[in-house]
Amino acid sequence: MGKGRLEAFSDGVFAIIITIMVLEMKVPHGADLQSLFSIKYVFLSYVLSFTYVAIYWNNHHHMMHAATRVSGGVLWMNILLLFWLSLIPFTTAWMGENQFSLWPVVMYGFILIMAAIAYYFLAHCLGSIHGKDSKFSLYLGNDRKGKISVLMYAIAIGLSFVHPIIGFGIYVLVAAMWFIPDKRFENKINDSSGQ
Repeated sequence: MGKGRLEAFSDGVFAIIITIMVLEMKVPHGADLQSLFSIKYVFLSYVLSFTYVAIYWNNHHHMMHAATRVSGGVLWMNILLLFWLSLIPFTTAWMGENQFSLWPVVMYGFILIMAAIAYYFLAHCLGSIHGKDSKFSLYLGNDRKGKISVLMYAIAIGLSFVHPIIGFGIYVLVAAMWFIPDKRFENKINDSSGQ
C-alpha cells in the first residue's frame, strides 16, 4: 500500500489544526497595549500549541519519508494520532481563556500524553511492517526521548495540582526538548543517500 494519501491527508489535518487555533484567538477590544496584554494567556497557549503541532508535523514528515510502505494498521494508528492532535485547539483555547487554571492545564497534559502514545504506536506499527532488521527500525531505535516526554507530561500533570503554572512550565520544557527536530530519521536518510 502506498503512503502518498496518508501523507496528504495528514498534512491537511495539521494545517486545519493550526488554522483552528489561530481563529480561536479573538482580537482585543481596545487599541492600546494594555488591551493586547489582556490576552497574554491566550497568546502563550497558542504559541506553545503551535510549537507542538509544528514538532509533530516535522517529525511525522521525516518518519513517513523513511517509510517505504504502510498498512491498514498504520492508517488507523495515524488516524489515532490525528484524533488526539485535533483536540489541541480545544484545550489550547480552554487553557488560555481560563488563565492556566488547574483542569484546563491538566487536560492539556492529558491530550499531550495521548498524542505522544499515539505517535509511539504509529512509529512502532511502521517498524513492524518494515521488519525489525529494516533500515526503518534501525532509524527508529528505542525512542528514548519519546518515552521521557510521556514521563515528563505525567509529572507535569501531577505537579499541576501543586500549581498549574508548574505543569505549564514542564510542557514548555518538553517542547524545548523537541524544538530541534528528531534527527533519527533525517540524519540516517541523508547519510544513506550520500549527502
